Amino acid sequence: MHDTAVLAEAARRAVLLASGVCREIQLAQGAVRQVTKDDKSPVTVADYASQAIVARELRERFGDVALVAEEDTDFLRQDEHKAHLQAVLEAVRTVWDDCTEDELLETIDIGNGRADDSGFWTLDPIDGTKGFLRGQQYAVSLAFIESGVPVAGAMGCPNLPRDFSDPLDEPDPRGSLYYAVLGEGVYETPCDDSNERPVKLTRLPSDKDTMSVCASVERAHSSTDDMDRVLDLVAQKNIEIAPPARLDSQAKYAVVARGQADAYMRLPTKKSYVEKIWDHAAGALVAVEAGCIVSDIRGHGLDFSHGVGLSENKGIICAAPHCHAMLVGAIKTLKIGV
Repeated sequence: MHDTAVLAEAARRAVLLASGVCREIQLAQGAVRQVTKDDKSPVTVADYASQAIVARELRERFGDVALVAEEDTDFLRQDEHKAHLQAVLEAVRTVWDDCTEDELLETIDIGNGRADDSGFWTLDPIDGTKGFLRGQQYAVSLAFIESGVPVAGAMGCPNLPRDFSDPLDEPDPRGSLYYAVLGEGVYETPCDDSNERPVKLTRLPSDKDTMSVCASVERAHSSTDDMDRVLDLVAQKNIEIAPPARLDSQAKYAVVARGQADAYMRLPTKKSYVEKIWDHAAGALVAVEAGCIVSDIRGHGLDFSHGVGLSENKGIICAAPHCHAMLVGAIKTLKIGV
């Protein structure tokens, strides 16, 4: 067994450091270099820089670590992409001033580790890259998984306001950071170096006669048609459905966790699609520790013990307890994902 409090503090520190660098890169939007991976998803200087910073922090704290992360250095090692490599190196040197090209590449590739039953880290260095590029919401998401369950982690949301009255589609100068230990709760702080006292997060109660959901800005990430069908069926139970709040990344887990929305559904657009562990591990832990229920669309718990994919699960539901069974039931009735 690992000391989960130590793991959570290490995650918090690593995510905070990476989030600060990502914020500076985003503020210099004109300098953001973007490429497209084979799966058509974008990757930026910030993705690589964030992964390098987190990997270095974990190695400095724990020595050799098992880290399963989203990026690798194949692109950066190509001669024609030297300018991209230099931009990543420049960003990383703001916190690691003597970093060399070789050290940078080797550190990013720490993320090519293996998912191990004895425990491993998983990282999405920039979850919501398209939101990042738009100047909106994204997250740096890191969790430690033991026996198929996230037991400690942190999620930095550099643009997510803590004040519910502030708009979700505009960047907040301080942002929000969450760190959690399984069974011991989740804490919220600003995503900056202010050293403000952390606050234990408990989901605020909501009106059981209404339901508000948050959804992805990118329509390809979840079936909006199926979501509308689910909500239409729920509305037949005299539940008022609020217009969805749209934002990118695992920040949606935080919005549900703190009671700003009642549910987040990720409904499969393709039967063959398998969710990646780094897209959900930290966010799911934060939401569960705040009092939410997180499952797949069949109501099964998420199983992080099958490598990089949630291959035993289909889709995602994160919801307040009074909404979860209702949503699972509606999905079953409509035979979504069958």
